[in-house]
Amino acid sequence: MSSQRLALRVTETSPSIGLLNEGALHAALKQHYGGGDAQFEVPFSGFVADVVRDGTIFEIQTSSFSGLERKMRALAEQCPVVLVHPIAAQKTLVRLKDLQSGEVIRRKSPKKGKLCHILSELVYLPSLLNHPNFAVEVALIEEEQHSVFDAKARRGRGGWRTRGRHLVELVDRLRIDTLEDLLQFVQTPLQTPFSTQDLATAMGQPVWLARQLAYCLRHGGLATVCGKQGNALLYELNH
Repeated sequence: MSSQRLALRVTETSPSIGLLNEGALHAALKQHYGGGDAQFEVPFSGFVADVVRDGTIFEIQTSSFSGLERKMRALAEQCPVVLVHPIAAQKTLVRLKDLQSGEVIRRKSPKKGKLCHILSELVYLPSLLNHPNFAVEVALIEEEQHSVFDAKARRGRGGWRTRGRHLVELVDRLRIDTLEDLLQFVQTPLQTPFSTQDLATAMGQPVWLARQLAYCLRHGGLATVCGKQGNALLYELNH
């Protein structure tokens, strides 16, 4: 993983907040992964592929992986597929408070995404990482989330409505080709057998994220439950 920022930054004037839509981030990533030689929105095996470039499908998924396995498996049976998912390392909340005055409030979100947070989506298709034609690419980005104030929201009390996500910068990328690649999220040696608490310590991450990694390893066939310690399951790697 490179710690250097990738050479992609939005340099043109950002569009008016009123012109953004829910597909702004999706469209920007499609253009980046497509470049000048790709085909877009290509009918393929009963589905529509976002980008086809050099014989590889790049499918951009800015939301949950839930329900995607059937489509991804069908496409992977035909040609190589890379499922691209953005995670916001930094998010700026841009709120248009008044449409007439154009008053805008900007603030940084305290939430900071990491590459390992892809595990929250991989739990929906861990076995698919065993397919030789399937890979996931995590795009670590800086983004803006645009919202407008709606006085009619929340039963007339008013509230913010999200109008779109906008790509500011592509910071880093990580390609996950196999289930074994998930072990790079384990930063220190892991003893066998291990619990999810042991895994969290080795990852340097919260237990909830370690549980997601354990789920992926188990349901992908790379780890097996080999016992219990109190109420905690114990695992061992199969390789």
